[in-house]
Amino acid sequence: MQKYIRNFSIIAHIDHGKSTLADRIIQECGAVTDREMSAQVMDTMDIEQERGITIKAQSVRLTYIKDGQTYVLNLIDTPGHVDFSYEVSRSLASSDGALLIVDSTQGVEAQTIANVYIALDNNLELLPVVNKIDLPSADPDRVLEEVEDAIGLDCTENNLISAKTGLGVRDLIESIIERVPPPHGKEEAPTKALIYDSWFDNYLGALALVRVYDGSIKKGQMLKMMNTKEEHPVLNLMYPHPIKRQNTTELQTGEIGIVVLGLKTLDGIAVGDTMTDAKVPTAEAIDGFEPAKPFVFAGIYPIETDKFEDLREALTKLQLNDSSISFEPESSAALGSGFRTGFLGMLHMEVIKERLEREFNLDLIATAPTVIYEVLKKDGERITIQNPSELPEPNYIETIFEPYVKATILVPDEFLGNVIKLLNDKRGVQNKMDYLGKRVLLDYDIPMNEIVMDFYDKLKSTTKGYASFDYEPIAFRPGVLQKLDIKVAGDVVDALSIIVPENKALTKGREFIKALKELIPRQLFEVAIQASIGSTIIARETVKSTGKNVTAKCYGGDITRKRKLLEKQKAGKKRMKAIGKVNVPQEAFMAVLKI
Repeated sequence: MQKYIRNFSIIAHIDHGKSTLADRIIQECGAVTDREMSAQVMDTMDIEQERGITIKAQSVRLTYIKDGQTYVLNLIDTPGHVDFSYEVSRSLASSDGALLIVDSTQGVEAQTIANVYIALDNNLELLPVVNKIDLPSADPDRVLEEVEDAIGLDCTENNLISAKTGLGVRDLIESIIERVPPPHGKEEAPTKALIYDSWFDNYLGALALVRVYDGSIKKGQMLKMMNTKEEHPVLNLMYPHPIKRQNTTELQTGEIGIVVLGLKTLDGIAVGDTMTDAKVPTAEAIDGFEPAKPFVFAGIYPIETDKFEDLREALTKLQLNDSSISFEPESSAALGSGFRTGFLGMLHMEVIKERLEREFNLDLIATAPTVIYEVLKKDGERITIQNPSELPEPNYIETIFEPYVKATILVPDEFLGNVIKLLNDKRGVQNKMDYLGKRVLLDYDIPMNEIVMDFYDKLKSTTKGYASFDYEPIAFRPGVLQKLDIKVAGDVVDALSIIVPENKALTKGREFIKALKELIPRQLFEVAIQASIGSTIIARETVKSTGKNVTAKCYGGDITRKRKLLEKQKAGKKRMKAIGKVNVPQEAFMAVLKI
């Protein structure tokens, strides 16, 4: 019965203890034996275990007995990193309540605030939970006061816990049963279920994780997807579990479960779509959520050029597991054939590249990440640019629009000056600044191009690691931008082209070619490395030629004989310079990308 079901998510900033609390709740409910239990049992990917982060939101169905009555708890553990906030919004869309976990030593962080707003948008019941109260530096009262000040959430009813030791977890489960509202679906109505995650299983095919809002889903039933209008039979139904999934014949109103449709691709089951009965469909679909939009683009190329098809296959398989990746083929004169790939952020890009290399045994190189630009041409046409090499010539461009993000930064007041200086260097525009005790909450609009490369690293180093940062895309705004090209021996290396603000072009160009000079091996002729904007050269370095001793075989004798050989060498070098081509080594690309 619906009144005994509770669907809830766990939300928090990175490292505030979401996955550890999920472990304790699973243990408290007896869903996993002590022998099966491992740390972060919900983080099933190797890369999640190694990095100690959650990348994919995971669900588990638990049962808990209170006063002789069995309650069903559907728990969703969400990621904390800003790049994966898309996973958080999907999880919250299918929940009725959320546990807001705050570290009792760190207090409210930028991501805490961002996740609360997503939860409030979904009208969820929020339960404030203060974690890590077993630490000597814990100060739960200060943290609860901070939650009330920064978020405006009433914290008179709260839970103080230690997810590590299990202290207070049983009381927290009782609070969830009392305070999270049960689902209120219509049991007799036609089937209506929201797909909030999908992935590919090598044995079962495409799987959809759904929340049933009205009616029920039965084994053998024909289901219709309201968006794609496709119909598929239900081959099997399961309850989610990190170790042992349990089969069932029916998912009832308010329940969460996995639907096996036996599809070979995920095309037919789009996340955010509504499933309904094919014979008696529901009148209107559930408001789904926006599909994930990639913000950061980079070229990914195989180091061995004959592995292009292997890379295509690997990306296709990975897309089945992570629908937020987009890719399309592109070729580069310097790197050969590869794919222009879209990611949600820099960490997402790192994780995907690592998964491609590890799971599919590929050696890859990624070009410098860029963001999407919109270009208004003089003839009135508006085009979208993902790759700097696609930018039209300056005389055809009316305006270049670049994407901006709204950044929320929480920083101790002693580092405020450093952070404001960094934000000004990154062309940030201040919206507001609030003091929360000894910390300052900054709200800035920053061009996305400025944060994709090294912003997070610089923010952490200028604040000794104490600042927290969150962002969300807002709009495209006009910018004064130019394309910076790098020429090696007169040829433009397209993989090294970047789009930069006009006032930073000179310094960026100089940095780039200084680094390249150290990395390009010396040839038998001089190699000019130039940075150019359009046809104007703004910086140049020269790699000196290596001399071959052509007079080595002349032991004494007439000086004219040596001179003749040297003149001949000079003429040969001149001819070589005119037709010479330079091989730019792989390390040069890697090093320049680090800049």
